[in-house]
Amino acid sequence: MRIALIMSLAVGISLTFVPMVDGEHPSNAAATSSATPQSAIDALLAGNARYVAGETVAHNPPAARSGLAAGQSPFAAIIRCADSRVAPEIVFDQALGELFVCAVAGNVPTPEIIASLEYGVAVLGTKVIVVMGHSSCGAVSAAIEHRNDTSVLPGSLPMLIDQIVVPCAMQIDPSDPNALDDAIACNAHQGIGELLKRSAVIKEAVTKGDLQVIAGVQDLKTGRFTIVKK
Repeated sequence: MRIALIMSLAVGISLTFVPMVDGEHPSNAAATSSATPQSAIDALLAGNARYVAGETVAHNPPAARSGLAAGQSPFAAIIRCADSRVAPEIVFDQALGELFVCAVAGNVPTPEIIASLEYGVAVLGTKVIVVMGHSSCGAVSAAIEHRNDTSVLPGSLPMLIDQIVVPCAMQIDPSDPNALDDAIACNAHQGIGELLKRSAVIKEAVTKGDLQVIAGVQDLKTGRFTIVKK
């Protein structure tokens, strides 16, 4: 039922992305509508390499706006942390319209985030989902500091931070100098399992080979994004 409902959203929506004039979007040569999951990952990593080297090419000229207004076909979807220092379009050197970005503190797959990603996969045709953590993450740091009692945190934060505490913050030794980095990597990778477990849409696309779900961490000092594998 949920899959059918999401697919029905495509009715009446133009899914054709109007091509830019040659040279306007040099960053998306590998990110076409026929991209495979692996070519989508390769395009992201190549863009990140340009960003790290200070050789970015993506730009958003006024002439591109009419195409963007006509529709979208992003080749990748990103769950990013809400941290102001993290911007996937910049980090992966991609122009507007190439990435379907969802943001939440701690880059955890909340129900709303999952529903948004399902739209990206089922309707917009994204080829890869990236769970994007980053160094010095405040949400993960809070999960470690308050892992024994998140109720001391203000507002609705306990509900969010608890999603990091159980799978990751409780598995590390807070006195370990690498504790935060390890928990950040764990939290990003944990997102893969959560998405596959909680979304039939995403799991089905992965099973068919139409989609890959990966996780990684951006180092804020260097800008480099590294895929996390376990």
